[in-house]
Amino acid sequence: MVLKESFQMNRFFRESPSFFCAASRKLLAVAESAGLKMTLMRLLVFFLLPLVLIHGTISVIVTTSNPEMEVHENTNAVLSCKFQTEKETNPRIEWKKKGHDVSYVYFDGEFTGLFKGRASIDGATVTLHGVNQKDSGIYHCEVTARRDKIRLGEVTVSLNVLVPPHVPSCHVPETAMSGSAVALHCEDKLTVPPVTYSWYKDNRPLSAAHLPDINYSVDNKTGTLKFKSLSKSDVGQYRCEASNSIGPPKSCVGQHMNVTEFELNLSLVIAVGVGAALLLLSCSLAVCICCQRGYCCCYYNERKRGKHKRNMANYSPPADVSTQHLMLSTYSKPY
Repeated sequence: MVLKESFQMNRFFRESPSFFCAASRKLLAVAESAGLKMTLMRLLVFFLLPLVLIHGTISVIVTTSNPEMEVHENTNAVLSCKFQTEKETNPRIEWKKKGHDVSYVYFDGEFTGLFKGRASIDGATVTLHGVNQKDSGIYHCEVTARRDKIRLGEVTVSLNVLVPPHVPSCHVPETAMSGSAVALHCEDKLTVPPVTYSWYKDNRPLSAAHLPDINYSVDNKTGTLKFKSLSKSDVGQYRCEASNSIGPPKSCVGQHMNVTEFELNLSLVIAVGVGAALLLLSCSLAVCICCQRGYCCCYYNERKRGKHKRNMANYSPPADVSTQHLMLSTYSKPY
């Protein structure tokens, strides 16, 4: 309490010629009202008062009346910045916005970049006209007083632009197979604060509660509607609604989802199988006809004739029986 009251005396020090005595009396009164003893009161006066005097006489003081601002989209945002100097009568004023990079908002007496033509300044207070989500961020007001002993003073203002719901983007499959798991998605990334999602089937809300008798689940934060196992009863028109506290809710256009029964798919599989069998049978019949007419068996016949020629080349006819007998008798005659 004493510290708070002591810093509130800055203006008093500037306006009174006998500020030392007056400030001492004020600080003693504050300490006495707080129930402090005389010794402690004197210590507070002699130790705190010089700090207060130094703070109030040699530095530029920069303050803001609203360090955290929330404004609606397309309205004006007043970024408050007030300053007091000791000697400087024409201080340099700069505004910067801090994001991924630090960029100038107001520099060398004029607005820069996207703020040119849509902002105004009064003293050091800046007004942004028709703000949007891109204007959200941290702003720094810097005041430089060259003639003061402590030349630089600064203050930070946080701006959050509130955006009402937009029409969400909905993703609903046109057809899904019975018994399969399917997820429907809803998305609105431009809204601040984040929206809450609700799903409707044939304009009737779907419960987000996890009940045992329902085969789906709704995530209100992510906007996902999940079916564990689709059935014919899930056929219908689905739409998603996005809502927050800033504006009226918005909904996407309803989209119809049809569930295909398994019997229809089985018939399709049977038809494809029969078609493949007929195609294979036709190809086999065509090959047989070609072979019968000699079109497709040429390679086989040539290969067979080549094998026969090789066998004939390696064939040696058996020797005459009389010749064999003569050769045997010649080899068996003794010498």
